[in-house]
Amino acid sequence: MPANTLEISQHAAPIPTRMFGWAMMLCSTFAFSLSSPLATTLIRQGVDPTTMLVARFAITLVLMAAAIAFAAPARFVMPPRSLAVALGAGLINSISMLCFFWSLTRLSTSIASMLFSLYPLALLGLLALRGERFTQRHFVRLALGIGGAYLLIDPGGSSDTLGVLLVLCTVLVSALQMALVQWFLQAEDALSVTFYNSLGIGLGIFAFWIWQGIPWSAPTATGWLLLAVMAVVTTFFARLAQFSAVRVMGSSQMALLTPLETLLSVLWSVLFLGDRLLPLQLAGGTLIAISAALAAQRLRRARWPARWRLWGRV
Repeated sequence: MPANTLEISQHAAPIPTRMFGWAMMLCSTFAFSLSSPLATTLIRQGVDPTTMLVARFAITLVLMAAAIAFAAPARFVMPPRSLAVALGAGLINSISMLCFFWSLTRLSTSIASMLFSLYPLALLGLLALRGERFTQRHFVRLALGIGGAYLLIDPGGSSDTLGVLLVLCTVLVSALQMALVQWFLQAEDALSVTFYNSLGIGLGIFAFWIWQGIPWSAPTATGWLLLAVMAVVTTFFARLAQFSAVRVMGSSQMALLTPLETLLSVLWSVLFLGDRLLPLQLAGGTLIAISAALAAQRLRRARWPARWRLWGRV
């Protein structure tokens, strides 16, 4: 998956109220939930996912750099080793970004969003490789997640296999980059890591774009508006609100809203994109949501700084 992105120092301003924290939590969850439906809308307008991501991260990086330069220019400075890890994790995460948004060309937004909810479970598995205790509850979470995924992708075979594999690749790669942040960047400033990680994502996407031959499916005026909303609302503002919420409420509360974000993404997809789910798929999505909620509860007790626990977002 942070601290307040515009925090100059811990003593620069009074600590906001818990009401403010709850408001930021809900705003962040709402903003993140719009990402997949907006992306699907752009894809249906003829914008290919790589073009969309290039434009999205170009706008986002300009906004983030301007915010840091204005509020806390010292955040641009990082130790060389940490800088390399942050950029490397971003390059790795660019794979998950590309996989997820290309999966939307083959899967409904609802199914892709619910499959991505397996992310906390994958992260728990990676943490177990580095010594996190694997308990019977882990097996329960794993069974719920796998059972839910089986029902969700439709045993009848109507779901696109490549699309499902792309989302599962997204889950694994997102968990890997999050684990790298935990293992090697715990002591670093959240805003600095977020900026350089986003820069790494942007560089990876740009490199893939060049490898593709620099395709450009020009968005319409409406498309540019949607791209601006994705960059400003679902990336820049969503992370700013998330950092503000975690500072006040802690990531343990934020973790409990992970299934709500998925539910909202599915709701927008059903209401505005015409997605329809079979009863078995709804049951599968419910099992995944339960598994994600249980995994989030476990992650909030993991031994790492609160600001990093929920950093894996697309």
